[in-house]
Order: sequence, then structure tokens, then C-alpha cells
Amino acid sequence: MARVVVDVMLKPEILDPQGKAVQGALDRLGVAGVASVRQGKRFEIELDGPVDQATLDDIAGRLLANTVIEDYTVTVEDA
Repeated sequence: MARVVVDVMLKPEILDPQGKAVQGALDRLGVAGVASVRQGKRFEIELDGPVDQATLDDIAGRLLANTVIEDYTVTVEDA
């Protein structure tokens, strides 16, 4: 069994209002030294069969991420 992790983040040029809100909250809580915050999504997928990188990229690129505004990385943790 393999565990696949797909991390999805907004592209650097896209504004992240949720990240800005978290950064503001950290400032109000007295946490110093936070230069910026970006919020993303993490998907963990457990597969019974063999891992095919092309299939994983298809899943991430067509279903999990909006590739117009988001980047993604696919990592296989257990093979």
C-alpha cells in the first residue's frame, strides 16, 4: 500500500487573503517575526495498487488543484 501526499498552494503571484488574515491574527496574538503566511491544502491518498506518476499527476491537476491559480506537488511516502 502506498500513501500519496498532494500539497496544493496558491501560485506566488496570486493574493492569499486567508494567509493575510492568519498573519494579522498572529500579530494580534503577539507572535513576532512572521514575514508572511500562505495557506494551502493537503490531500493524503492511500492506494492499494501500484503507483503510476502520470495517474497521480492527472488526479492532482484535474481534480485537486485549480492549475490556473494553484501549484501542486505529489509525494509518494510509502511504496
